[in-house]
Amino acid sequence: MSSQRVIVVMGVAGTGKTTVGRLLAEALGLPYAEGDAFHPPANVAKMSAGTPLDDADRRPWLDAIAAWILDRSGQGGGVVAASCLKRAYRDRLRRTAPAAVFVHLTGDRELIEGRMAARTGHFMPTSLLDSQFATLEPLGADERGVAVDVGGTPREITARALAALRAPRTPGAPAPTPQTGPRTPRP
Repeated sequence: MSSQRVIVVMGVAGTGKTTVGRLLAEALGLPYAEGDAFHPPANVAKMSAGTPLDDADRRPWLDAIAAWILDRSGQGGGVVAASCLKRAYRDRLRRTAPAAVFVHLTGDRELIEGRMAARTGHFMPTSLLDSQFATLEPLGADERGVAVDVGGTPREITARALAALRAPRTPGAPAPTPQTGPRTPRP
């Protein structure tokens, strides 16, 4: 796995993108960026009110993340957490940084909803989870990335993600199926 790559940790809200993203960055010795920090205030207000973002809302957010990815691509790589639920969003990032690699955090709705309900201080309400799952387009066979199940502790998830990123993948082969782990609650 090249340290020049930028890794985008993606998935629906509540999958642990921030936690796993930070742990991946730490393990790889790369800088980390929180995708939520790239949202303009109007997007945060809209989501806080329980209103899903549309594609027009996401454009400035994706452009800001793409600029960070481009910058990091020239400086040794990095890790950013960003939902990137639609292929079009990932395509937009890849146009800026073709070497970007996606780590799609996956899990069943019940587990993810429970984690969302337990967290504090986040603007995304659990009421938006249905819209997130409805919007989600999993990685395609031609997209560079891996799918990793979010069962287990953050360190277990991160270890599975690192192993999946290091595993060779034949170009054009389907994205690996989610690697499953134990269904233990996250601390």
